[in-house]
Amino acid sequence: QVQLVESGGGLVQAGGSLRLSCAESGRTFSGYAMAWFRQAPGKEREFVAAIGWSGGRTDFADSVRGRFSISRDNAKNTVYLQMNSLKPEDTALYYCNVVTSATKSARPLFNSWGQGTQVTVSS
Repeated sequence: QVQLVESGGGLVQAGGSLRLSCAESGRTFSGYAMAWFRQAPGKEREFVAAIGWSGGRTDFADSVRGRFSISRDNAKNTVYLQMNSLKPEDTALYYCNVVTSATKSARPLFNSWGQGTQVTVSS
């Protein structure tokens, strides 16, 4: 089972930027599609962005398209989520996971989640 550790969250003002990292701590995830999800208080976990195994294919939720970008460095076993023009509605706990495909319909391959990293955007 792959072990993933999210980091980079924090408090930022609306309009600001933040870069999240998802690092492997165990089996490598190179060769697998990866995705970011988020969960706000009182809401279900939702898809944010996905990236294919080679980094060429990407997809985003409509709510973040044009503002967020996703990338990966397989040599470092790390996936990144660059978040720009942040809005208060982006406030949530962000998770990464191995997924079935690099599309907005991506689903986790494993029923295992890390601790996530908290992103809080103030107005």
